[in-house]
Amino acid sequence: MRSIDINRMIDESKFNRFHGLVLFWCGFIIVFDGYDLVVYGSVVPVLMQAWGLTPIQAGSLGSYALFGMLLGALIFGPLADRIGRKNVILFCIALFSIFTGIIGWAKTPAEFGIYRFIAGLGLGGVMPNTVALMTEYSPKKLKSTLVSIMFSGYSVGGMLSAGLGILLISRFGWEAVFFVGALPLFALPFMVKTLPDSPSFLLAKNQTEKLGEILSKINPEFTPQKDDKYEMVIPKKTGMPVITLFENRRSLSTIMFWISFFMCLLMIYGLNTWLPKLMDKADYPLGSSLMFLFVLNFGAIFGAIFGGWAADRWGSKKVLIAFYLLAAVSLTLLGFKANMVVLFVLVAIAGAATIGTQIIANAYVSQYYPVHMRSTGIGWALGIGRLGAIVGPMMGGILLSLNLPLMQNFIAFAVPGLIAALAIWFVQEKYADMRSTAATEEQVSPQSKSIDAIAK
Repeated sequence: MRSIDINRMIDESKFNRFHGLVLFWCGFIIVFDGYDLVVYGSVVPVLMQAWGLTPIQAGSLGSYALFGMLLGALIFGPLADRIGRKNVILFCIALFSIFTGIIGWAKTPAEFGIYRFIAGLGLGGVMPNTVALMTEYSPKKLKSTLVSIMFSGYSVGGMLSAGLGILLISRFGWEAVFFVGALPLFALPFMVKTLPDSPSFLLAKNQTEKLGEILSKINPEFTPQKDDKYEMVIPKKTGMPVITLFENRRSLSTIMFWISFFMCLLMIYGLNTWLPKLMDKADYPLGSSLMFLFVLNFGAIFGAIFGGWAADRWGSKKVLIAFYLLAAVSLTLLGFKANMVVLFVLVAIAGAATIGTQIIANAYVSQYYPVHMRSTGIGWALGIGRLGAIVGPMMGGILLSLNLPLMQNFIAFAVPGLIAALAIWFVQEKYADMRSTAATEEQVSPQSKSIDAIAK
């Protein structure tokens, strides 16, 4: 009888077709996750005119999907532990795809809001489980890289929603862009066949034959045998994990992370909802206004890639402060009416310094905390940040209802960047490098590594 250490086999594996397949499907899902979230910003100028919505009503309507996401993450995260990540991911894809498509038949704002909320439940449930699945199957040396590539799908989805908005809305109406959001339904049969489930779930359900088959794809030199014994120790959860985030002089840094995430997601979702309308109000035609949304998400890809490289070279804290300040400056400058080339450059920088920065911040927070509380640290930071995502569209609606000058609207979105930079500046860097501590813990108690800690 052989003893097979699942974690070790995955960690030491080399990237191959199996990893590429998992990356493809997870990236594909995040593309449509991003598409469904950003698409509202593409249609909000048209909806306000068609339904006579006030900016405050339009802002509230934009937040319904985000309320659904918050609730969906709370429901489908724990459910995945019981029925498997794959089943939850497939269900959530079906949920957000069906109801995004149904939005195209909505006749009233109330219908629209209900469908957006239900779609948001699926969007909220699919993201954490997709991220966890990707990291569970990634080689140790490539975990951050593969997750960053996967997360870039969000910006690709945002670009897709803006690009299709330019092509479809003027010809077929706003409904067409929501029908496109139902396309992932056609991919479900292929996902059922090829998307693997979490190794921890397969082991818990004693599906050793499936697990052995997957491990043989991860490591082609491994040939499963009937009497193989698979090991993957998951510690029992005790007490309230969130309390550990405030122990050992981490309280200030934890609060500062929460503030920075709140502010960054406020900027991201506020801009993705209201940038086309702000530009429309500044007398740019709808096509040009949607192009700004395209460029915003295009810039985010480069921000994430360059920011990740810079963080490895000069440290995450310095890069985050610089990027948040850059976001504040670029957003402030957008308040001036300049030529189109300058505006596009500023919008791209704003996308890089907001959406791209959030990806860097995710990695920084996950590395800040010791291994045994890493999942709790990033989970709570993103949870608090999601409140900022809800506030962003609503704040934009209130600002537009006040009929403020363009400059003041953009300054209002720039201020959160300054606050986020200040918050990161207060993070106590000398407690951030926990790698030696984590290594010591693993040497003392090698059985303490949890699946969630490694995955996230």
